[in-house]
Amino acid sequence: MPALSLRKMLNKKELPSLIHNLVYQFNIAVDVELVDGTKLISIGEQTVENRYPIEVSGEIIGWVVGEEQATILANLLSFLAKEEAEKKVLAKELLERYQEIDLFDDISTQLTTSLDTRQIAQLVLQELSQLIESSAGMILLLNRDATAFEIIAEFGVFFDHSQPEPGKGIIGSIVQSNRAELVNDVQADPRLEGQKNVSAMICVPLRAKERVLGAIAIGTVKTDSYKAEHLKLVSIFASQTAIAIDKAVLYEQSTQVALQAKAQTQKLQQALHELQLAQTQLIQSEKMSSLGQLIAGVAHEINNPVNFICGNLKYVAEYTKDLLHLLEKYQKFLPVAPPELESELDNIDLEFIIQDFPKLLDSMKLGTGRIVEIVQSLKNFSRHDEAEMKAVNIHDGIDGTLMILHHRLKADVHRPAIEIVKDYATLPLIECYPGQLNQVFMNILANAIDALEESMENWRLKNNPQSPAPNLQITIRTIAIDHQWVVIRIADNGPGMKEEVIRRIYDPFFTTKDIGKGTGLGMAISYQIIVDKHGGMLKCRSQPSEGTEFWIQIPINCALADAIEEQNSTSALPTPTTESSPTPDTDGFIPSTAPILKPTDLLIRHTQLIQRLSQHSPDVESASPDQLYQMFQHHPISLKLYATLLSWFCCSNPTQIRH
Repeated sequence: MPALSLRKMLNKKELPSLIHNLVYQFNIAVDVELVDGTKLISIGEQTVENRYPIEVSGEIIGWVVGEEQATILANLLSFLAKEEAEKKVLAKELLERYQEIDLFDDISTQLTTSLDTRQIAQLVLQELSQLIESSAGMILLLNRDATAFEIIAEFGVFFDHSQPEPGKGIIGSIVQSNRAELVNDVQADPRLEGQKNVSAMICVPLRAKERVLGAIAIGTVKTDSYKAEHLKLVSIFASQTAIAIDKAVLYEQSTQVALQAKAQTQKLQQALHELQLAQTQLIQSEKMSSLGQLIAGVAHEINNPVNFICGNLKYVAEYTKDLLHLLEKYQKFLPVAPPELESELDNIDLEFIIQDFPKLLDSMKLGTGRIVEIVQSLKNFSRHDEAEMKAVNIHDGIDGTLMILHHRLKADVHRPAIEIVKDYATLPLIECYPGQLNQVFMNILANAIDALEESMENWRLKNNPQSPAPNLQITIRTIAIDHQWVVIRIADNGPGMKEEVIRRIYDPFFTTKDIGKGTGLGMAISYQIIVDKHGGMLKCRSQPSEGTEFWIQIPINCALADAIEEQNSTSALPTPTTESSPTPDTDGFIPSTAPILKPTDLLIRHTQLIQRLSQHSPDVESASPDQLYQMFQHHPISLKLYATLLSWFCCSNPTQIRH
């Protein structure tokens, strides 16, 4: 018990009066002294020197001096002193308990706020090392199959070289038994394996939901250093630690699952994105293939009769010249025609025929020349027999496209002619896919014409028809950059576009045109041709009422284009960007981004595909795979789209796919 001050005890208000009353009843003289003889209370005159001790737990804290009856006072004061000492002990224990409660509450708060297992373990060991004498400590976790320990936090040196194993040694055995133990003589324990740097240790398993997670172990170099209260304290720490670690492990697992789900979602989104691009490419390829075959066939069929006409016009002109010369000679020899012939000459107006016939032949030459140019433009545009990369004059492709669109550039009753301004630089031959590049020119120029016609309609609604019409213009510039790239810039002075529209023009099936006037595939295909196929760049800048300009940049060298294409094919596929958008460059051009189709739109089109098939074949649901294939044979585009869907979704049992 703690030391007790007799002076403080006698200073209590009730005790001195109680002692005086007791002494007066015994009618004796009494002195109460400290151990060193200092008098604290003196009543009456002493006639004897009998000394009776005041004791607390065998320790004398004072004396009572007097006659034999003073023994009663000594016993009373000893009893009171004992009670006072016990109160002090109880108060100290209560204070320690309150301190422990505050400590565990603080530790519990810190543990519950952390979701990192190593941080939790390090915090627990730090607190234990301050509360319990220890030279080493560690916290171990069992792996998933409980075949090995992982030390997630430690201080000091518990083992020299070895590491505890489940079911082996002191710690492994304690974890296997799932029961906390205090070992005050480690070297004498029969379960000891290998050299230990501690002589006494406490090991407590970490249990959470009837499952052993691992263990806490602390040790010291002194034998017999630990008591039961130390084991209890470590056990309390172990229970709090197990709960916190179990929560942290669950959080880590949920985080991993969330990351896996996010990665899988990105893969599915990427697959849907690629599938959507494959769909649009298949549709456009099928359309352009049919159109290319048709144009090539028509051009070939027109070419033969045109060549026949052009070849014979030369001889017709010579024959005409000879006949007119002969007629002139006849007129010299027969200046006066017979009456019968004179009336016939008046009817046919011979003089007009002589003057107009050469002009008629010249106009026929111009017409046939025009037909030859159109046929050549059709052949250049279709490039049906040129699937591989080829060195071509890029200007020929632009001029051929303009020739095909000539009928849309001419003036009509609704608008004046659209002026084409060409600013061509001297360019080398460009290695490219000419047919596909011509398709890009066609898409952009056709959109520019549509925009100019729209601006003209808006102008007519706002202005007097008698007012002079605005100038409609398309400017085409070509530039060579660093002997590596060629740039084609196509600009119009139409109504322009807002920035949010520019960022969506490459999305498949997105169009600002009225229903039936646009499919929304042109710019998506142009993006694929320029960026994916040629390894180039496609940019656009536009402002409302300020027109629109497209920047088409492709490499001059075929090897460069092949290297870029190979890099794109071997590298990881880019994740479509839906949140962030590219910022305009210094010239105000907004780079194109990978076109995106929402999964719902894609699935809607997939459903429509199957529904169209079921309209032609109502028994599609009960059809066998062979019968399905036969149905698709009558719809080749649907077959290609559906095969692409199956390949992307990697369905293990395709016959179970239903609409």
